[in-house]
Amino acid sequence: MKNLFLSIALVITSLFSFAQDGKTITVTIDNVSNNDGVVMLALHNKDTFMKTEPIQATASKIEDNKVVVTFENVKPGEYAVLANHDANNNGKMDFRANGMPLEDYGASNNVMSYGPPQFSDAKFILADKDLELNIRF
Repeated sequence: MKNLFLSIALVITSLFSFAQDGKTITVTIDNVSNNDGVVMLALHNKDTFMKTEPIQATASKIEDNKVVVTFENVKPGEYAVLANHDANNNGKMDFRANGMPLEDYGASNNVMSYGPPQFSDAKFILADKDLELNIRF
């Protein structure tokens, strides 16, 4: 019985320690063209950027052409955020036949380039404090 209580105490302590290590990244997009659909946001590191599933992802309802989303319990490191306005709410970014996006999109550091954003341009460092970012479409 003593071992059971000790094990439970250890697990609870570990959970609280983990929660305190994680930081938050709050992303604001305040120039969404309309309130249709949702804005999808994805938090990536160098290994997942434009390749695989993001570290965290979410979709947010748009109110007054604005979205505010917070990624929680993020460990310090290098990250980038990608966002797109899924205006038709089909769960993906739509493209023209020539490969140009039909829907608004953006990346951390407000990278505006011809072609997809690069991690080196969109990356930021999450250190020992919570972070606030503003992405423009």
